[in-house]
Amino acid sequence: MTSAGDSDATPGDSDGGAAAIDADEFDFADPSTDQSFENALAKARGGTRLTVDDAVELLATGTDRDGIDPVRKEAVLEAADRRRREAVGDEVTFVANINNNVTTACNTGCLFCNFKDSAHAFEADSDVDHAGFTKTPAESKAVVEDALDMGVYEVCSVSGLHPALALDAEHHEILAAYDDPASEVNYTPPDSYATDPGTYVEQIEAMSVGGIHVHSMTPEEAYHAKRGTDWTYEDVYRDLSAAGLDSAPGTAAEILVDEVRDVICPGKIGTDDWVAAMEGAVAAGLDVTSTMMYGHVETVEHRAEHLGVIRDLQDRTGGITEFVPLSFIHQNTPLYRHGVVDGGASRAEDELVVAVARLFLDNVDHVQASWVKSGDAHGLKLLNCGADDFMGTILSEEITKRAGGEYGEYRSFDDYVEMITAIGRTPVERSTDYRTRRRLDPDDGPHGPKLGPRADGTPLLSDGSSAGGESSAKSAEADD
Repeated sequence: MTSAGDSDATPGDSDGGAAAIDADEFDFADPSTDQSFENALAKARGGTRLTVDDAVELLATGTDRDGIDPVRKEAVLEAADRRRREAVGDEVTFVANINNNVTTACNTGCLFCNFKDSAHAFEADSDVDHAGFTKTPAESKAVVEDALDMGVYEVCSVSGLHPALALDAEHHEILAAYDDPASEVNYTPPDSYATDPGTYVEQIEAMSVGGIHVHSMTPEEAYHAKRGTDWTYEDVYRDLSAAGLDSAPGTAAEILVDEVRDVICPGKIGTDDWVAAMEGAVAAGLDVTSTMMYGHVETVEHRAEHLGVIRDLQDRTGGITEFVPLSFIHQNTPLYRHGVVDGGASRAEDELVVAVARLFLDNVDHVQASWVKSGDAHGLKLLNCGADDFMGTILSEEITKRAGGEYGEYRSFDDYVEMITAIGRTPVERSTDYRTRRRLDPDDGPHGPKLGPRADGTPLLSDGSSAGGESSAKSAEADD
């Protein structure tokens, strides 16, 4: 969804260069490593740190045979579930949160995304009909205030790269001084648009009210917030932290291998920049998360390499609170429309990605299962494959739904209690950073959040419907 200002995509073309992509871009020959499945599994069971080649063997259930071997797969899942139990116990955590994505306006053509709308359609003199939105800081504040009244205590905000968005007033001046800011730094002044999105600092300040935790500013958005300057990522994140940012999502990661990024999101920052942004966020005192969006054009080797990047980053910084595997939802995306992919990952692949993440990422405590991507039943299965977190209430989910997701936008606390206890685990309300927790008694319902500044245990919504104003009305993470 988010991407760098120097995109190769044609502004206004929401599919970017999808039609020109060759589906045979990569050599999908059978993977080979200097390891064996049996040795990799033995290391995983024994707690020895795995190599990237070990991860390839486990993800492929052996490079010595084609396809996923069901017996070997179950052995990997069992090892991961045991590791999960040893590392974090039988609690399954979730958070009371809401999405408040500021804008769908974006000039780049990430080929896995159906969340964006061409930024040109938002210009004041445009007659292009679109379903997108841009919120002012005041509108973002109103969404958060309403959420606080319901007991929510986390707002997650991930948005398109609106050409008028700048870090602050100084950044506007710097960008406007370019000879051709639109082409040089992807900048168009706010007065060109029907709605002024404000600055990143203003949006963060608007959402940082009432003690809510603001989880926002992906590496790609941080790049956008420093484009055209010599500022560092740490500089940007320090300014945003001062405005009220509490943690940064490690989304916009897709696959952290540049040959894959060059195919699915050629205008986005590369792996090195993504890592530098995360390091800058941690240096600024923020917690970060990490993600992987898989199931499109990548190979199992790419997935393993991605896990290696995440583990190395955590070794250096220690700032990653969780790893979130995101199974690619393909139905409404340019990659699918243009025949580059014909589907997403299989259920077996989902299970192996979660399991190998648990076994490989020995320095990241929490692995998340996504009911948004997988649905309730399969999401619960993933909790028995090494995952220990089950996302949050969300209240307004936009990105996956617009990509073709089918599993809804909201989960109540009672939903969580019922599902988690059904698989013999303990439901636990948590804070965004996992440092504060509250176990829920299944017999003490109805259930609602109590960790928020205005939370008193009242259920978030009485009818299970979604909330969030314009966001939920249009409802649709390309990734994150």
